[in-house]
Amino acid sequence: MATMTEAEKEKKLLEKVAKGEKITSVEEMTAEYRELLTNLMMMQADSELAGGYGYVPWIMKSPDIRETLVVSQIVKDEIRHARVMYRLLEGMGVDVDEYYNKHNFSLRVDSADIGTERVADDKRVNIFYYPIETWYDFIMFNFCMDRGAGHQLEDSLDCSYKPWCDTMEGIFKEETMHMAHGDQWVKRLAADPKTKEATQKALDTWFPRTMNIFGRRGSKKNILYRKYGLKKRDNDDVRQSFAADVAKKCAEYGLKVPHWEPEAQKMTEEPFIPG
Repeated sequence: MATMTEAEKEKKLLEKVAKGEKITSVEEMTAEYRELLTNLMMMQADSELAGGYGYVPWIMKSPDIRETLVVSQIVKDEIRHARVMYRLLEGMGVDVDEYYNKHNFSLRVDSADIGTERVADDKRVNIFYYPIETWYDFIMFNFCMDRGAGHQLEDSLDCSYKPWCDTMEGIFKEETMHMAHGDQWVKRLAADPKTKEATQKALDTWFPRTMNIFGRRGSKKNILYRKYGLKKRDNDDVRQSFAADVAKKCAEYGLKVPHWEPEAQKMTEEPFIPG
């Protein structure tokens, strides 16, 4: 059987995507599709791993034994999500062990605001470079970042690469539970006059950081992701969906949505797919 040219493979791949059919093997992929898919999955895997590492101290610093168990489970979930994603990447030809040993996923920054910049050469979304310093930070991370990740993951639940779709179903359910944990705590803390101010302060910190994760409106890379069925929406559409979700919750809990403005010149073209 004659080997297909890259142009023939591209035509066949796009026809499948247009019909809503799934790509199931590396052999079906063009070089560009494979590169874009690898990039998105690496972003998710690195973010899952870095996120789990960031939560670890709160196993020991939780306010009670119940929360010690909850945080332990969240950490376990995130590390398992990372391993599942890295396993998919191994199937794409990535040397995961070599990659893992080259990067420090425990790295955190001292800066209060790094905007949309990454501070190392791993692929994690930059919110995972910030340390989680208080219980309010931990809860607000669940409330904001897990919610933001959920809005992003909606696209990958029905993306064009079937092995990723199959994996995302379980991950999405667990991320939804993490977000619900944050919701329960934010509601409780916002209702108490003794803790409402600290809760609002944490929201003022983590909401803008989460708004920065989605990427630039109309980015060239996002257009390519949508062309190949790896994403379904523009970055800013996902951001606005997240912001509306937060605004609804804040109205319910009596909190004020912080102001946010995009860094027009700096915002990355790469959206986050997470955990």
